[in-house]
Amino acid sequence: MKALVLADLQNDFAEGGALAVPGAKSLIPLVNEIQKKFELIVATQDWHPADHGSFASNHSGRSVGDIIELGGLPQILWPVHCVQETSGADFIPGLERKDWAAVFQKGTDPEIDSYSGFFDNGKRRATGLGDFLKDRHVDHVYVLGIATDYCVKATAKDAVGLGFETSLIEDASRGIDLNAGDVKQAVENMRQSGVTISQAAEILK
Repeated sequence: MKALVLADLQNDFAEGGALAVPGAKSLIPLVNEIQKKFELIVATQDWHPADHGSFASNHSGRSVGDIIELGGLPQILWPVHCVQETSGADFIPGLERKDWAAVFQKGTDPEIDSYSGFFDNGKRRATGLGDFLKDRHVDHVYVLGIATDYCVKATAKDAVGLGFETSLIEDASRGIDLNAGDVKQAVENMRQSGVTISQAAEILK
């Protein structure tokens, strides 16, 4: 069985949001069309407490883009984003949700960040997504969303690690490109990790 994983299609990652990714809003009509091709759809949602350690504002003298240690791991500092119960953490308007089987929240522990929809960055705690998919006999996971070079990449690579055949829908995803070339490098990294790189047209044909 195939499943579609929608990664972090949230207001704070869309234009006008706290951590805006260019082209995020333009994805929504395409994502809605892709959803029609899947019987099982799940979404991930960044869901941070206000005191999350990945926020630059929670570290005196630190700026967005600085790298610190958090939870024993290197951590890029971000603007405050996707705080629990805020509009920024909600999904982008127009995104169809009626057929979603579940939403998996991540990044809830202030002591460690969580890019992947499956685990925190240290793989110390699972979100339950892996078991949810296996319980439904999913063998092929398609991933799309935001951001290609962070949460999408981590989710896709963890799906491979859990034994799922995994495909990135590249043109239904958008990246941050904090450093020029990050998105391209992320796609190649996914490919080398066993992720198939697909395009929306292949799904919609």
